[in-house]
Amino acid sequence: MSASRSKPGSSRRNRKFDSLQQEVFLNLWRTYDRLKALEDETFSESGISAQQYNTLRLLRSVYPEGMPTLVLGSRLISRAPDMTRLLDKLEQRGLLVRNRPPENRRVVEVRLTPEGLKLVNQLDGAVLKCHQRQLGHLDEKSLQQLAELLKAARQPHEDSENLSLVDQ
Repeated sequence: MSASRSKPGSSRRNRKFDSLQQEVFLNLWRTYDRLKALEDETFSESGISAQQYNTLRLLRSVYPEGMPTLVLGSRLISRAPDMTRLLDKLEQRGLLVRNRPPENRRVVEVRLTPEGLKLVNQLDGAVLKCHQRQLGHLDEKSLQQLAELLKAARQPHEDSENLSLVDQ
């Protein structure tokens, strides 16, 4: 066998990844980890999590009205495994209230309080700075391309009702 030819299977051992899909996935995961660290730093100062901020942000979009918990849960960027506990913590801090409308007692509606509105509004500047720290080094064209690629990658795995939730 010539020196330029490799043994069967040896090219697999020389690769860092089992497939291009694995390489992309692991790069996405590592990127998420790095960007999440900056996000955690931003929200730790206010004593809430990114998931809690997203909840407040969604409720602000309908303020002063409320939103049923099932709708709220479906609109979160990442699924909350324990929606009740997430809402309990925010309610204990006086940032939201829950009630059951008399016309349908099976529904629990969540509404932002004035204190919750104040906090989410106060966080706007810090969140913008965080996003700038995370992705400000990329030009607009690159950001648009990245956004389109990420949408295309997740599209077959989204519920049809949640396809454009990141756009909200």
